[in-house]
Amino acid sequence: MGSVGSGKTTLARELSSKLNIPLYELDNVIWKRYESGDIRRTEEEREEYFNTIINSETWIVEGVHNEEWVSNSFRNAELIIFLDTNYSVRTYRIIKRFILQKIGLERSNYKPTLNIFFKMFKWNRYFEEVGKIFIINLGYTIIRY
Repeated sequence: MGSVGSGKTTLARELSSKLNIPLYELDNVIWKRYESGDIRRTEEEREEYFNTIINSETWIVEGVHNEEWVSNSFRNAELIIFLDTNYSVRTYRIIKRFILQKIGLERSNYKPTLNIFFKMFKWNRYFEEVGKIFIINLGYTIIRY
């Protein structure tokens, strides 16, 4: 887990590939992805889908969400890796990612719009001020990477 731009997706993909463990991105648990646009799952659909994932034998879950609906994954995880990447590095990565997505050199699960781009800065700041403290105070053993 970590903020937008922390490297969590990159690390999760590498671990999934090397360990041959299925990877699930929390954003894709929330959203059904279609060419025509994303549709948000209902809370019931989301929880049913997520419980199927965390009740399977092996899984890697990647994301920044720390709401109640993901709490079972914390309790059922063998290991939680918290990417506490420097704020300025995350900011740089948000800008770089947006440019690469806009010119077609990096794929994304969402349409890279200016609205999303600016929201990422907002989410990055919120994580720095609130989310990081919340994660640290969860009380789980956390490996900072």
